[in-house]
Amino acid sequence: MPDSDIPTAARVVIVGGGVGGTSIAYHLTEMGCNDVVLLERDELTNGSTFHSAGLVGQLRSSVTLTAMMMYSAELYRTLAKDPDLHPGWVQSGGIRLASTPARLEELQRQVGWAKTFGLPLEEITVRDVQEMFPLVNPEGILGATYLATDGYLDPSQLTYAFAKVARGRGVEILTRTRVLSIGVDENKVSSVVTDRGTIKAEIVVDAGGMYAAEIARMAGVRVPIVPMSHQYLVTTGFREDANSKRLPTLRDPDLLVYFREDGEGLVMGGYERHSKPFSLNSSLVDEIPKDFNGQLLVEDWERFEEITKNSIIRVPKMADVEIRKLINGPEAFTPDNEFCLGETEVEGFFVAAGFCAHGIAGAGGIGKVMAEWILDGEPSMDLWEMDVRRFGRQYRSPSYTLKRVTENYETYYDIRYPNEERKAGRPLRRSPMYDWHKDHGAVFGEKSGWERVNYYASNEDSFYEHMRPRGWAGENWSSAIAKEHLATRERLCLFDESSFSKFEIFGPGVTEFLDMMCDNKVTGRVGRITYTQMLNRRGGIESDFTVTALEKDRYMIVTGTAFGSHDAGWIRKHMPKDGSVFLEDVTSKYACIALWGPKSRDVLKRLTPTDLSNESFPYMSFQEITVGDTPTRALRVTYVGELGYELYCPTEYALTLWETLIEAGKDHQVAVGGYRAIDSLRLEKGYRAWAADIDADSNPYEAGLDFCVKLGDRDTFMGYDALMRAKEKGLEKKLCCLVLEDLNSVVLGNEPVRSAGNITGRVTSGGIGYSVGHSIAYAYLPVSLAKDGTEVEVFIFGEWIPGKVSNEPLLDPGNSRVR
Repeated sequence: MPDSDIPTAARVVIVGGGVGGTSIAYHLTEMGCNDVVLLERDELTNGSTFHSAGLVGQLRSSVTLTAMMMYSAELYRTLAKDPDLHPGWVQSGGIRLASTPARLEELQRQVGWAKTFGLPLEEITVRDVQEMFPLVNPEGILGATYLATDGYLDPSQLTYAFAKVARGRGVEILTRTRVLSIGVDENKVSSVVTDRGTIKAEIVVDAGGMYAAEIARMAGVRVPIVPMSHQYLVTTGFREDANSKRLPTLRDPDLLVYFREDGEGLVMGGYERHSKPFSLNSSLVDEIPKDFNGQLLVEDWERFEEITKNSIIRVPKMADVEIRKLINGPEAFTPDNEFCLGETEVEGFFVAAGFCAHGIAGAGGIGKVMAEWILDGEPSMDLWEMDVRRFGRQYRSPSYTLKRVTENYETYYDIRYPNEERKAGRPLRRSPMYDWHKDHGAVFGEKSGWERVNYYASNEDSFYEHMRPRGWAGENWSSAIAKEHLATRERLCLFDESSFSKFEIFGPGVTEFLDMMCDNKVTGRVGRITYTQMLNRRGGIESDFTVTALEKDRYMIVTGTAFGSHDAGWIRKHMPKDGSVFLEDVTSKYACIALWGPKSRDVLKRLTPTDLSNESFPYMSFQEITVGDTPTRALRVTYVGELGYELYCPTEYALTLWETLIEAGKDHQVAVGGYRAIDSLRLEKGYRAWAADIDADSNPYEAGLDFCVKLGDRDTFMGYDALMRAKEKGLEKKLCCLVLEDLNSVVLGNEPVRSAGNITGRVTSGGIGYSVGHSIAYAYLPVSLAKDGTEVEVFIFGEWIPGKVSNEPLLDPGNSRVR
């Protein structure tokens, strides 16, 4: 019988009574929505929340995540002012140590990055560390940083604080209520069936922590998380000065350990090199026992031994203190250590899970952006790196997911050098030319499961070694990149771009739909290519791609390898429901070979009867042609700023087409190149990279893409109103090209930029322009500084490198080479 105390309907049903679910409920009510029911299978906090160590560190690996952590810390400080809501917040400050030269460089980079956020991160001496944390052994410490606004809290108290406010505003919180199934009608959630009755719902939020994947399966959704055993210990009291001296949190990532005070004792944990997933069945699918509520796992001292030994190195007292308990609890980890947030392919079904042991630090921010996403249709900041849709179809495989999660966990504290490649689960997706590349010395990278050529070791040439970047930027650099770059500029080069995401969008309503979604005017004239963006309602750039008119009411969209699932999700979300528009992923159907360089037309015309003259085959147009014996869809388009073509053919023809082009190009010394050269080539030409230079938080006018904003015979498009408001108000910032004085000082991204001694922006992307002979960086600067010749400095590993704002593009401003 249904329970009479359970509501029959709610606008939003949240599944999960941990810190994530209660934060979302709290923030929904902050935005005025109290028609909310929160369901918890046991008692609040009895999943992963209750056994969290509770550390709150703010500076993270991305701009968005850092902003979320900063919001969280401020919220916790605010809650702590109310005795009835105090989450046990202690603003202890946080120390991070460097025990290796590379780690010291990382800390120096973080100090620079923190400047752009206004975070008071400072570099401190070893003596400072000893004064702040007297238990520390200074031996082997090379340096440290201190952030005064970091701290820790009680995760359960925080959860109950969120729940108390939410309840007071009308949210119904039902504990000991188990979800049995989730109703989905015509790909939209409709209800939640519990053991106490059914609740009709417009929105369902899966905030189930380690149970989130199981809950998602009820709606037919795959959430790629794995519960991992995570351990830390708590000592008995031994600190005689505990009442008079607060200890900051302490992290020593080189030793894989962290510490925080716990009364007169310490909490100590870390990330061991030999991880262990929790409760996977024989198919490697999570299968958590039905009665696993408020429980811990059996202590695993053998696996914790490495962490214990390392902790004694840094805090010798750990060898003598009595251990009160070893906490071993499962935490949900994702394959890339970022949260899983947002709406899934099932309309109305949202996920907020995969907190990767830093969900307490981010809980406030998670609740805020999720509430915005649910009520406004999109969050207030760019969350692609955390969007649950970022994971490709390969993550439907439990074994592949486990491999990536395991690698992620076991390298949690490792330094991430630029262009460092992951190793787990490779190779997976291979283009038809993969073996050819391998036989000819390719050095592969991985993107969305694809094996892609970064460069060819066979192209390495000591002549270009003087261009090697200093420091980290030179770690995974090769002289082959310079050689492949210059070959493209001077002659011609072949690139395998088969990994690019490709879609065909078609139907009787497709042209009208694209006109409403794109800022550029997408012409229905067959054969034309349009470079355009799709904007969100804030005017931010959600997608950046080319649209080719293949035939009447049929177009091809080509976007970045890693952005296919994002762009497809955005398009499908806004497609009309009347069946007038269809979207088909044809990525695996077609290979793509790029032939670029001043000699590209000379080579291609040997292989086709098609007239390739400018008059017959102009820039930004496409034709169906034959190349040798291969039927080919040829697009005259470029991402490197040179004359050339992207040649699309069915995958079974691809190797033949590649070898045909290689043979035909021998007389012109055709080169083969990889994605690292493509990136340096596009930098010189000023072409933007989505998720770096442009994203959902930047609009086309700020990004220098105003030439794409065209009305034609339209009077509106998605994001138009916000864009016009921004234009009328006047731009505050502009993406600028910076030319640095030192060729070998190369940015990695997010470095602070200053002018006249004031921090004015942060770097979005950069690298060496091998043709123009400069180190290049892009950064958003105030409009008053966005003019040619403005002197700036960029903070690169502890040193301010001088440079100037330069008009762009640096190479071929008249576009004569591409045309």
